[in-house]
Amino acid sequence: MATRSAKIDQKADLIWAIADKLTGVYKPHEYGDVILPLTVIRRFDCILSDTKDAVLQKYDEVKNLPMKDILLRKASKKDFYNTSKYTFERLMDDPDHIEENFREYLNKFSANVRDILEKFKFDGHITTMANKGILYIVLKEYTTDRGNLHPNEISNLEMGYIFEEIIRRFSESHNEDAGQHYTPREVIQLMVNILFYDDNDILSGNNVAKTIYEIKTRYLIQFNVA
Repeated sequence: MATRSAKIDQKADLIWAIADKLTGVYKPHEYGDVILPLTVIRRFDCILSDTKDAVLQKYDEVKNLPMKDILLRKASKKDFYNTSKYTFERLMDDPDHIEENFREYLNKFSANVRDILEKFKFDGHITTMANKGILYIVLKEYTTDRGNLHPNEISNLEMGYIFEEIIRRFSESHNEDAGQHYTPREVIQLMVNILFYDDNDILSGNNVAKTIYEIKTRYLIQFNVA
């Protein structure tokens, strides 16, 4: 497996710095409950940015059709999509309605992404940040260079390393020893999907097995693709 690059550590540093905006509202060991799902959402947002307008146009054409899911996936050129007019950048145009608009944006993801976000139990944190006046501030940080998670900027492999590094730092901030912290299976599945989202040809077919092995962290993830 390729060695980590300075870019990975730099990007992890920048995302970690966004957590400073949570000071006073959250305790340090709670930062991960906000930053991890937001980083996932922003990654999806960046992945879908290139086909955003095409998806919106297609949605207007097929929104009442029973097979709209298939058609929208084709328009997005991914296995997921978002039919909201908003992106992270467009959300910044209306700070007075940030909570309402952000919820609308999240609800317009395809069902497979909404299922992932539900596993993070993130909804309550949206309310907390909105009530404390930091939701707009935190989201805005993800529209800066530090929050640019477009595949042209960060590869799938690099994104996996960034997730690993962020999780490690949040674990250390909670004074957890090795073995006390684990990654939920839903997050592992998400990371695998992100790593291999554009490898459909390689993973197509029955009983295809792929293994991800990272010596440093001593874990082995093996999954089968139906």
